[in-house]
Amino acid sequence: MPSPIPIHRLLSKGFSPATTLRPCSSPNRILGKGQQFSFTKPHKALLQRSWYTVIWDELKLLDLLGSGGFGWVYRGTYYGHTVAIKKVKKFAKNKLAARQSFWAELNVAHLIHENIVKIVAATTSVPTDPDIEDSVGTIIMEYAGGTSLDHRIYNSIDPLDMRECLQFSNDIMSGLAFLHSHRIAHLDLKPANVLITEAGRCKIGDFGCSLKLTTDNDLTPNVQLRHLAGTYTHRAPEMLRGCNATLKADIYSFAITLWQMMSREQPYSGDRQCVVYAVVAYNRRPSFSAIFNESPMGQKIRSIINNCWEVEPNDRPSAKQLLESINCLKAQL
Repeated sequence: MPSPIPIHRLLSKGFSPATTLRPCSSPNRILGKGQQFSFTKPHKALLQRSWYTVIWDELKLLDLLGSGGFGWVYRGTYYGHTVAIKKVKKFAKNKLAARQSFWAELNVAHLIHENIVKIVAATTSVPTDPDIEDSVGTIIMEYAGGTSLDHRIYNSIDPLDMRECLQFSNDIMSGLAFLHSHRIAHLDLKPANVLITEAGRCKIGDFGCSLKLTTDNDLTPNVQLRHLAGTYTHRAPEMLRGCNATLKADIYSFAITLWQMMSREQPYSGDRQCVVYAVVAYNRRPSFSAIFNESPMGQKIRSIINNCWEVEPNDRPSAKQLLESINCLKAQL
């Protein structure tokens, strides 16, 4: 589950996480019906760190897109424009974890990047509406399309070719490099949390496990960051051991994701505890299939993956270095 998050790191001055909090939203201004949301070419106003009221009368839920450990995601409309709406569940036994997941999503509320799902508005205020009142918070996000990278890998007839793998990797790493430049670790990077737009570009979403790191050195211990976040198949070995989170944990998760894009297989099978033990104690990693050896490009991608899932975090490349490597491979196609 997500770790405790110091609220002062997430919110602008005067913004309180109290349960009686008035409606609030992300840095985007409320738009009229004649205006359009802009996520890739933001107006200067979108970069301001002011918080605006969510107008519930303009929010309409349409259909359920999916559900996860901490909430539901719906397709809906806000001011007449299609958006994704995430409701964070109100857990009877684990209310704290649900609240932490909600606040973690807001780590990126002030950020705008073409490869990151943009938050339009967020609130902890609950109206008297049966569709909303069972949640601890509601987040209105950019609607990035109904297809995830996971669906594209495992439910599409045609496998991803090398060019698509590198293009998707470029998109993911571009978004990750941007997050890391703001010292935000995603900590749950996997194909299911990467959305593919109608234009065929990837956007990283679901920041419910994310952390805003505060130390100058990625590997400097921080007692507030000790936790187990994310999906165990993609979780870095140091995280499985209960060590502190670093930006390099995302690099390990990217390695597993890239391996999935290439192989179209699941990383591991068998009992969870056995897999975790093998990864931590015996440095187990997914096996490379023939596709990684059939061409020089496949071998180069295999080398990148090997570098990214090294045991020691400081032996893994940074997101910026990876982005450069991926761009070099793209240029060779």
